[in-house]
Amino acid sequence: MTKLRWGILGCARVARWQVGPAFREAGLGTLRAIAGRDPTRARECARELRIPVAHESYRALLDDPEVDAVYIPLVNDLHHRWTLEAADAGKHVLCEKPFALDAGQAREMAGRCRSRGLVVREGFMWRHQPRVREVLRLVRSGAIGELRLIRASFSFPLGDDPWRLDPGHGGGALSDVGSYGVNAARLFAGGEPVEVRSLATFGPTGVDLSLAAELRFPGGVLAVVDASYEQPLRNSIELVGRLGSIDIPDAFVPPGRPVAYLNVDGRRRKIRSGRANPYAAMLDDFARAVDARGADDPTLDDPEAQMAALDAIRAGFGMTWPRT
Repeated sequence: MTKLRWGILGCARVARWQVGPAFREAGLGTLRAIAGRDPTRARECARELRIPVAHESYRALLDDPEVDAVYIPLVNDLHHRWTLEAADAGKHVLCEKPFALDAGQAREMAGRCRSRGLVVREGFMWRHQPRVREVLRLVRSGAIGELRLIRASFSFPLGDDPWRLDPGHGGGALSDVGSYGVNAARLFAGGEPVEVRSLATFGPTGVDLSLAAELRFPGGVLAVVDASYEQPLRNSIELVGRLGSIDIPDAFVPPGRPVAYLNVDGRRRKIRSGRANPYAAMLDDFARAVDARGADDPTLDDPEAQMAALDAIRAGFGMTWPRT
């Protein structure tokens, strides 16, 4: 495979601290360019991450013929515009979660990319851990019997991060930490929810601060997802079958040595899997999808279906996006 040449739109923390450095470990991609709203900051990021080119604007990066694909870590409400712009420029798109503000935007974004023969995916790096692949294999092989229940939790106490509380930017716990649990439920259930119930509490700006959602999937699989900006750091998945269960601690913010545990017949054993930087693995999996012309891979999710599930949960507590 020829290495995929990447550009990054924006100097967000996830780009500077996680995705940018991950290119040093990614074998199938190279980071060629970055652009920012502030050209001075873009040049600083380029020096920091050893990126060859710092463009003066997002448009200039999209016009760069030496860039094949773009990673978009911008504020939520900018994902729609710049995914469309990238598609029109002929670039493959890896967009940070949440992919869009609602399913309507997601359909337009994905449709624009696919109509131009481009790969488009949402940046859920947690799916790309070897641990997740192994757990998924065990579930599908019947190691815990028929899957009946999925529990997923992700919370942290929000500090000074105003955009996460800004309804104009698509803020709120569901779009942020809640999207991980929904993504996990959809992955392990192997389908899309057919019934959703949800509750939330709200802050003074009008966005959701804590939420709980119940989802029913085909075949009778149930999922319970909770997320919050008002609770201590928690991020875990529990998968319960008729014969046993699997626990995945630190599921969405994995440590250097991620583990999982299989509980069957009163015995608990560690599930062994390889180690990998999930961000680097995500970049390589994306490059393989480009090489395979978007062939299905369980680590590469459907952003339209993900946004439809979030819309259904949000409707349960009386919210729609974009907020007016």
